This record gives sequence, C-alpha cells and structure tokens, in this order.
Amino acid sequence: MEAMELNCKRDINFMYLLEGKPVPDYATFARFRSIHFAPCAKRILAEMSNLLYELGEISGESIFIDGTKIETCANKYTFVWKKAVTKNQEKLLIKIADLIAECEQLYGIQIVYGDTVKMKHVKRLRKKLYALKQEENIVFVHGIGKRKTRLQKNIETLEDYLDRLKGYTKKLHICGKRNSYSKTDPDATFMRMKEDHMLNGQLKAAYNVQIAVENYFIVQAYVSNDRTDYNTLIPILEKHKNSFGDILEEVTADSGYCSEKNLLYLKRNEISSYIKLQDHEKRKTRAYSEDISKYYNMRTGIFEDEQFYICHDGRELRHLRTESKEQDGYTQTFEVYGCADCSGCEHKARCLYKYDAEKDAEKNKVMKINEQWEELKERSHANIQSERGILKRQTRSIQTEGHFGDIKENENFRRFNYRSADKVYKEFMLYAIGRNINKYHRFLYEKLRKFEGKTA
Repeated sequence: MEAMELNCKRDINFMYLLEGKPVPDYATFARFRSIHFAPCAKRILAEMSNLLYELGEISGESIFIDGTKIETCANKYTFVWKKAVTKNQEKLLIKIADLIAECEQLYGIQIVYGDTVKMKHVKRLRKKLYALKQEENIVFVHGIGKRKTRLQKNIETLEDYLDRLKGYTKKLHICGKRNSYSKTDPDATFMRMKEDHMLNGQLKAAYNVQIAVENYFIVQAYVSNDRTDYNTLIPILEKHKNSFGDILEEVTADSGYCSEKNLLYLKRNEISSYIKLQDHEKRKTRAYSEDISKYYNMRTGIFEDEQFYICHDGRELRHLRTESKEQDGYTQTFEVYGCADCSGCEHKARCLYKYDAEKDAEKNKVMKINEQWEELKERSHANIQSERGILKRQTRSIQTEGHFGDIKENENFRRFNYRSADKVYKEFMLYAIGRNINKYHRFLYEKLRKFEGKTA
C-alpha cells in the first residue's frame, strides 16, 4: 500500500491515471481492498472471464490447470503439529484417569467413563468435587505459609487438566484433516517450499494457489490450505462450471492431479482428461515392461464368464473376492486375484513382494486390482500420448507455469500480505484481475498474439 502511494506521487503513469486529483494515501487503498473490493472479488473475476468469452479471447472449452505454494505472512515458528497434540492429549487422558481413580478412592464418589475419558466426565468430576467442598465448608487458601487441603489440590489439578484438555481439543478441531497449522494464521498449513533459504528442508506456513488458464488469461483461481493438488481439481472445475455452464471439454494438468476421484469426475461430466500419470516416466523403462509380478504383464483368460490371469510360470490366478476401501470420503473397490498353489515355482523371488525363501516358502501369489482406476488411467494415458496430448502438455507448461514464474520471479510476489484464507483469496483475486487486464492490453496493441498452437 505504501508503494502505491509513493508511485502516485512520483510515477508519471500513476499521475496520468489520477487526472490531477489528490493523491490517496495508503490507508485509502487498504480500505478499498478490504471494504469495497473484497465482497465482490469472486464476482469481478467471473464477470471478467465472461467478458473475455464474449470478446472471443477465450472459448471456455479447454483449460490448463497448475498450482504453486505461496507463503503467508504468519510467523515462521508458530507451528502446531497434529501428531504432537494427539500424543500430548493421550498422555493427559492417562493422568486424568489416574486422578479420577484417586478421587473415587479418597471421597467415595464414582465416575463411569468406559474405556476413554471425555470432557463431560472431567466436568462431572469437577462438579462433584465442588459439591463436596460446599458440604464440608472448606475454604481454599493461597500464599506463603498456607497449607492446602487434599481436596483443594485435587480441584486445582483437575482445573489445570481441564484447561489443557480444552486447548488440545481446540487445536485438533482447527487442524481438521490437516497435519499442522500456524498459531498466527490458523487457516495456513505448513508446507515444504522450494524457497529454502536455510537449506534444511524447513516447512513454512503457506497456501496452495491454483489457477485455470486459457489463452494466457487466468479464467479461474482457487486458494486452498491442502498440501497436495489432489483435492483442488474438482473445486476449480465446479467454479468454471458455475461461470460458463457445461461447455468444458478438455482439462490438462500435471501428475499431481491424477487420482481416481478426479478422473472419475471428468468421465462422468464427459470432459477429456489430459492429466499426466504418476508413473508416466516409469512406463518407458524396461523394468516396467519386464516386471512379472504386475497384472499388466500377465496374460488373461475367460472361464465361465469370469476373467482370470496367467502368471509367468503358466499358473492361473482366479478371482477370490471384492474389497472396498474408504479414502477421503471416496470408496475404492478392489478385485482380489490369487493363485491356488505356487509351490515349486522358480519365479517366486521376482513375483512375490519382499520374498523370503525361509518365511514365504508356502506363500501363494495374491494381487489386488482396482479395475475402474486402471481403466481411467489407461484412458488418460492414451490421451496424453496422442499428438494432441503432447501439444497440450507443452502448452500447459508455457501458459500456467509461465504465470507463476512471472509472478514469483519478475513481480517478486512470494508472500501474501494478509492472513486468513478469505483475505488471502481476495488478495490473489486482485492480483489475477490485474494480470488479466495487463494481458488484454498487450493483445489490443498486438504485443501478444492469441495462442493457436505450437509451430514447428
């Protein structure tokens, strides 16, 4: 804000925009951003995207998605780790259980709590101890030379335990599904950043910023506190759907977005997936094609309308059962295949995972296959291996990564100026809108041409 005020006083371009009007101070800029711009930030970017659509600059049918991590202005060493809080909470619950047992023995009271002590049990014990204090007319004493009664000591210990338990419960509630957060910005998550000035892999409080780009314009933006990109694809596609309707036909992204949940969403919405697989490079190696333990290097057969696999030794792996697994609110289904007898097979060392000749002599081959996930991966892999897919992967690296490179290196925007997810999102919205205006200005004056495909 101070820099904008200074530019209005010294930069001829800013003076031209002011048209001779008084220079606003930095507080005026700050009030505009927080009071006037913030409530309508989402709508302004959506309207700008719609305007670009009407002008023919974007089609809304194909987008390129990428993300980066930008540090928040929270202090560096304000981390709260979920694992440490959980560990301390477990230790505290053991102490509370011991205190309850002691009070039951001393005062003849009974607290029924089952296997785990909860907050309500602690409050119930506190209520009974205070009732006992009132019955016996005990006066609490404090200071040097005063001797506290056993009841007073127990109540004070219990109050301390209750405050700590409330603190741990609150911290775990703030964490939610995350593993950490910052005390000065609870919405931020500690993430591993590429900018490591101490060269020790230090984690920093940051946000995961996602953009959807078409023809160099930022069409959609999304700010998340999730460390990975898996859970950010569907929200940004939903935002695009709300802005343009069901006109999206193609999505291009890197392997960080490749998950069964995301690819299934694209399939159900009839959107072509140009998402790179995690094992894209591995598929090119000889080790991948010669791994006899994997189902994709086995032959298949059909018996009584049921598929089975034939291993390298010529033995059949029949379907045994179907299993399901819940992960992040999504259910994965696995088909389990197994060999009835692997005895005497000379390929066990290459076929069985971590094979030990002494311990696994009687072990048979069993493998789990998520058939839906494998089908979705093969479809996406076929798309990115096509001529159009190769071009789209090249274009994505130019358009989306070019934005982040320009933002971080040329504009030196590596750290947010505000705290909390809502304010950070609106700050980035302002930045995205400014970049779109700049891009459109360059298109008007033919300093930038519409991308129509990579030339030879």
